Amino acid sequence: MRLFHPLALAIGLRYTGAKRRNHFISFISLVSMLGIALGVTALIVVISVMNGFEQELRARILGMVSHATVTAYGENVRDWPKVVEQARADGRVTGAAPYIEREGMLQGRRISGAMIRGVVPELEASVSDVGLKTDVGNFDALTPGSYHIVLGSELAHTLGVTLGDSVTLMAPQMRATPVGVIPQLRRFKVVGLFEVGMYEYDRGYAFVHIEDAGKLFREHGGVTGVRLKLADMFAAWRVAQDLTTRLDGLYAVRDWTQQHSNFFRAVQTEKLVMFIILSLIVAVAAFNLVSTLVMVVTDKQADIAILRTLGASPRLVMKVFMVQGLAVGLVGTLLGLAGGVLIASNIHVIVPFLERTLGFEAMPGDIYYISSVPSQLRWSDVGRIGALSLLFSAVATLYPAWRAARTQPAQALRYE
Repeated sequence: MRLFHPLALAIGLRYTGAKRRNHFISFISLVSMLGIALGVTALIVVISVMNGFEQELRARILGMVSHATVTAYGENVRDWPKVVEQARADGRVTGAAPYIEREGMLQGRRISGAMIRGVVPELEASVSDVGLKTDVGNFDALTPGSYHIVLGSELAHTLGVTLGDSVTLMAPQMRATPVGVIPQLRRFKVVGLFEVGMYEYDRGYAFVHIEDAGKLFREHGGVTGVRLKLADMFAAWRVAQDLTTRLDGLYAVRDWTQQHSNFFRAVQTEKLVMFIILSLIVAVAAFNLVSTLVMVVTDKQADIAILRTLGASPRLVMKVFMVQGLAVGLVGTLLGLAGGVLIASNIHVIVPFLERTLGFEAMPGDIYYISSVPSQLRWSDVGRIGALSLLFSAVATLYPAWRAARTQPAQALRYE
């Protein structure tokens, strides 16, 4: 059975474009159309901005956190060169680097705890962006035996030190001396400051060469683990499972989705909640069609009676008004999709223009690490939002169309 009869399409579209005797009905139809357009536009823009923030946060987190990490069960990784070799044998792995990570106490002008990560600068560049984020100094100045250190910008501010200053690093391990047991400590020179844009890392991390970390923390040739970078970060779980099998189950392989599952799950939940809330705005605008079509049905009582007298079935009459309501919903949806795509694609131009024009700063750099409003338009979201809007419009036409189909010709023509 055809969804819409050609006659129903012709009459419904004619009713949609025809001038009405009651101009208030035309005004309500226009308001319904614009309401749908604004709701769809708002939904596309908000979802695109949230996609942009999610992508930006993921990029900043993965600039410090590897896509996957190989660690030993309850001990250090001793034969890490073999682990690196086996990991690189997988074509999906683009980088592998060993690391030592321990907590320590740093003392400059002030004292603060931090996570100390020992790395090989040449290999670290293949798994993280911290070297590229070292704006002050040089990350490659971390050489074995030099006892140099690169601090997060916020950590350096907390310690009250800057490039060229010295800090004392105290390890939790103890060593026996003639005067008693004292903490293991060493003086390091600050050779760089990095800023990845995440307070957790800028405030809590410091980098040294892996050999210096090994001596300070007494690792005796072992490392905490091996960090991996993958060609496709979304295939991290599958690659982690394959590497676990290849390594004979001797090592644990964790991917980034496990390490930060709560954070990314929270982001996804927030996106879902925002989608539902803004969808209700589209639904309210779409259901304005109910009042519009009810008034149209009342206005067209005589026309409906004539159609019924000429042999039109109740189903055909119902389809006529469904076509009219869907036409209004379709035009509103298309306008909303066009406006949403246009704004979301040019958010990087629109927001600075509004800031200059209105004299305000949407995201001040001294408060937010992300000082611009990012946007990532996904066509799958556009399609989903458009389909949802049309669905709401279709549902909104059912009651008025059903009411029109129940019109009795004799009663409708009695007062004509």
